[in-house]
Amino acid sequence: MTTAPQRIQFEQKGALAVIRLNRPEARNALSPGMVAELGQAVAACRGRDIRAVLLTGTDGAFCAGADVRDFNVQFDEGGPEGLSEYLRRLADDIHREIVIGIRQLDKPVVAAVNGVAAGAGFSLALACDLRVASSDARFLLAYANIGATADGGATYMLPRIVGQGRAMEIYLARQPIGAQYALELGLVSQVFEPAHFERHAMETADRLSQGPTRAYGQVKALFDGSWDANLAAQLDAETEAIANIGLTQDFQEGIRAFAQKRPAWFQGV
Repeated sequence: MTTAPQRIQFEQKGALAVIRLNRPEARNALSPGMVAELGQAVAACRGRDIRAVLLTGTDGAFCAGADVRDFNVQFDEGGPEGLSEYLRRLADDIHREIVIGIRQLDKPVVAAVNGVAAGAGFSLALACDLRVASSDARFLLAYANIGATADGGATYMLPRIVGQGRAMEIYLARQPIGAQYALELGLVSQVFEPAHFERHAMETADRLSQGPTRAYGQVKALFDGSWDANLAAQLDAETEAIANIGLTQDFQEGIRAFAQKRPAWFQGV
């Protein structure tokens, strides 16, 4: 008896959680079941023993987006109304379980883009706090190629990263963006050669897992909240956050280490 392969692989290495999309025959394209499993993996990262998350793909691909083959099946079986309802459910699950799940994690999430990131795969990378890429990675918003609007949070995240005009250009161009240009645009923070990519990506995420996790989480929430706040409200939020951080052991260790001219040893508390 053979068992079905794990579409989402989850591994904890010390304080670092590693999530791998594992559907190589479809370049890790997202099916409804895979979306549910990925949402569960993201939720499993809420525990305090996990202090950073690395999200990547297997077999030379990050994520090719939603599986368009399923769209054709839904259309053949249910017509336009059936397809529309399927798209509604799939997008809602991606948004609520994965995108919001990642944004609500009070710790850094690193997307290690090891190959193609297209459509919802591009959006998935944008939802993460930090993106590093292999030099052979390719980013493609892809939606316009099938006459679709963008989802997965791309219309929210992308303009804030590259600007509204450039975001619209990326959607309209319907062409892949290479890793080096992605670096120039600010879509990714670092590019590594394929032979050394996984090691460097893992080192980046592991380093974050050893940092002041509570402060990282608070600043992540402050950045997200700033998009809907006026200056006075944001300043009040900063005041509350820094007062609260003064109660943490990591901050207390940080100021002691500063005074003693030594590296701080953070424990995420």
